[in-house]
Amino acid sequence: MSAEAHSTVFLLDDEETVVVALGRMLQASGYPVSTWTSAEEFLADHDPEIPGCLVADVRMPTMSGLELQRALAARGIARPIVFITAQGDIPTTVQAMKAGAVTFLPKPVQRLELLAAVAEAIARDALQRAQYQERLDVSRRLASLTPRELQVLDLVASGLLNKQIAAELGAAEKTIKVHRRRIMQKMNVRTATALVGLLSRTEPWGRAARVSQSLARPAGEAARFAVTPARSRSSPPH
Repeated sequence: MSAEAHSTVFLLDDEETVVVALGRMLQASGYPVSTWTSAEEFLADHDPEIPGCLVADVRMPTMSGLELQRALAARGIARPIVFITAQGDIPTTVQAMKAGAVTFLPKPVQRLELLAAVAEAIARDALQRAQYQERLDVSRRLASLTPRELQVLDLVASGLLNKQIAAELGAAEKTIKVHRRRIMQKMNVRTATALVGLLSRTEPWGRAARVSQSLARPAGEAARFAVTPARSRSSPPH
């Protein structure tokens, strides 16, 4: 099923006639639509768990579109926004685009331009949700690793071979192989390349999860498993 099939277009404009017209246009193209004429009410009732995008007017009384964009960001909500306006200006456009807006559309909004912008916004929302879910999955997998496995993981991700890791940790190479095999199983990857790719896609989340686990351990244990990267070690591949 495509992202459009289960994504909602949240439509916000203080002019009821605009909301009705654009709502009909979007519904005729198969999009579920939720309409609003107040930014404050939208913000109060908005459920960020619902996939979709926001189409919002820039200039509205009480709370503008840019103020709403900042309010959503302050709540940690990365809702893709398509702005519409009858009085656009370059500074406003630049500000909104830097904050992550998908695009600006002038009023009166043309059907094809609106549908193209909404399709792009929904695709961005679907990608963001997939990336967020992957980060959560990686965090859960990292949480299943033992302190020693986390230590070996960082060295594997740095590109070291089993023999080098064993020398660095003062352990037998056979023991490192066991840790490495368990890491691969828990992280659900088969190769070191796949492991590095997984971690690189989820940084800084993955590293933050590893650090938080280290900080959560008793002081003595954390010190015991601290790793000081070799200065000559090359950066992991991307």
